Amino acid sequence: MLARVPASSANLGPGFDALAVALTLYLEVTIEVADAFAITSEGFGAGQFDDERNLGARVAAEVLGHSNFVMHVKSEIPLSRGLGSSAALAVAAAVAAGATDPLAIGTRIDGHAENAAASLLGGLVVARSNDDGVVARSLALDDEWRFVVVIPDDELSTDDARDVLPDLVPFGDAIQNLSSMGLLLAGLADHDAWVAGAMDDVLHQPYRMSLLSFAQPLLTTLRDSGASGSCWSGAGSTMLGLATSERAEDVARAARSFLHDQGVAGVVQVLEADRTGLVTN
Repeated sequence: MLARVPASSANLGPGFDALAVALTLYLEVTIEVADAFAITSEGFGAGQFDDERNLGARVAAEVLGHSNFVMHVKSEIPLSRGLGSSAALAVAAAVAAGATDPLAIGTRIDGHAENAAASLLGGLVVARSNDDGVVARSLALDDEWRFVVVIPDDELSTDDARDVLPDLVPFGDAIQNLSSMGLLLAGLADHDAWVAGAMDDVLHQPYRMSLLSFAQPLLTTLRDSGASGSCWSGAGSTMLGLATSERAEDVARAARSFLHDQGVAGVVQVLEADRTGLVTN
């Protein structure tokens, strides 16, 4: 069975560990029952852990209850860049292996319900994971929005990005993020309702800026060149600019110039929201 799912960008600024959007980069997993285990891969991550340690292989073995299968993984999603590669792989492998609840498995394996939900459902989602299980809902998203992703060559692990976060945050910061998230949702649903600062965050991004010297000036460049908002994509190292279709290419050009001028290796892509999520064959 083949399962294809999109990449995802989580948080979107103030929606920390709650919001994510599916993007038009894809990961495919194919699984066929066989006499013995074998795995091949292409694209991002090709040749890394092409054995039973592979995250997708571990998920499939858990679902199937054995390792007698052949798996192929094909990925357009860069690793450790804040684009949901682990969640996408976990969800796709679970589906290809025949899991009845791939969202629960993807959330447990990756630890991020919002990424798993976006890969499974497509579009803009909100998700929650607690002792009662995983709940995800689709949210309105204006077709006018484009997502300019600036993907540095430098990787940044989620664990490292988590380590710099405080255990407690000021009460006022929590209130500020709640109001920003409400405005963000309104603006994502209707670009004409966008309010400046709706993508601002004070719960996680300020603490992570020291991990990437280019992060703050790049986010500023994205906004100054026409993005309605800018933010870290997940835990980074990718940065994201939210722009209308009219302005997206201008924002992308400015981002490419920034990378060149600052000597930061990486690529810039203008992506749309994937509206489909999981596709099987």
